[in-house]
Amino acid sequence: MTAPVATGGERRLRLRAWLRRERLLLLFAALALALALIDPRPFADYRRWLDLPTLAGLTALLVAIQGVRESGYVQMLAQRLVLRVRDQRTLALLLAVAAALLSMLLTNDVSLFLIVPLTLALSLQAELPRLRLVIVEALAVNAGSTLSPIGNPQNLILWQRSGLSMPGFALAMLPAFAVLSVLLFGVTLWLFPPHALTLRAPPRLPARRPLLGALGLAMLVLIVLLLEHHRSGPAALLALAVFALGFRRVLAHVDWGLLATFAAMFLALGHVAQLPPVQAALGHLDWNAGATVYFGGIAASQLISNVPATVLLEPYTAHTILLASAVNVAGSGLAIGSLANLIALRIDGSRGALGAFHRISIPYLLLAMPLLYALLWLLH
Repeated sequence: MTAPVATGGERRLRLRAWLRRERLLLLFAALALALALIDPRPFADYRRWLDLPTLAGLTALLVAIQGVRESGYVQMLAQRLVLRVRDQRTLALLLAVAAALLSMLLTNDVSLFLIVPLTLALSLQAELPRLRLVIVEALAVNAGSTLSPIGNPQNLILWQRSGLSMPGFALAMLPAFAVLSVLLFGVTLWLFPPHALTLRAPPRLPARRPLLGALGLAMLVLIVLLLEHHRSGPAALLALAVFALGFRRVLAHVDWGLLATFAAMFLALGHVAQLPPVQAALGHLDWNAGATVYFGGIAASQLISNVPATVLLEPYTAHTILLASAVNVAGSGLAIGSLANLIALRIDGSRGALGAFHRISIPYLLLAMPLLYALLWLLH
């Protein structure tokens, strides 16, 4: 039997849906192309900006997590969880704490790949404000990862430069973690009243596939270990090879558009950071002044994301911990401030997700920024 041929109207609807879903990809791709035409650079620069190790690590994680999701066990866990939690506020706090704790050990991005799919499955089991939960989870991983030297890429970079021990770095980051965590607790209480969970009609759960679940989980553990040892290339090749041989349909369902979006973003923002006017502006600022480092780190993160901002600003200042505090707080402002935000919103996929995120995250940053600055000044 031949597949039905899509009509012109159906094709237009699909195109509009694709354009709406991939608007960030198109925006960053257009910016990267425009900059390449206006300010052409050697190929080595584009390769450096593309950040292939990060893209390879994301590829490995996306493949392994998709395997776990398609095994049916995430949906089963969600069903058991909603039967034990009594109200929305308790569920939101539980997910936020889990996301924060995971981010300290597994990095903020990996934590979201685990928590957000569980949240999507939960929303099929009970009436939940799903997007609000995902937004709180994004804020939670940014807060939790702040405390850990290995919680996010910017901390890893600045920890290695600081010369501090792991406990010493965590102690130095405690003020930033405390401010973000207290605000996160308040935001969660505000967003989620203690309303009883309203269960949906039990959905038909997908058939559980034990072999796929075990393989996906084992691959996830192995990939995290490889990434901890900076072996992202082998991790990606291993994940692709294993699932191509045994579960090829998993690869077909991976969100390759997310990887393309990050590739375009890395190219565009890496180029922006190296433009002569940007470099000239940085050279004229006093990076020995604490206020410049703190507010400059936050501002740069809002423009080019906190990891590129860290790489850009780190050579200019000796205030390593202050810069680390700034770029971590900045992850909770504009969505572009942290890759974790974009990952969370992309996995959720709700219409209007960016606007909803900013209605919460921007006030959150505007509160956190002066509070942390005042606390650091008092402790200095």
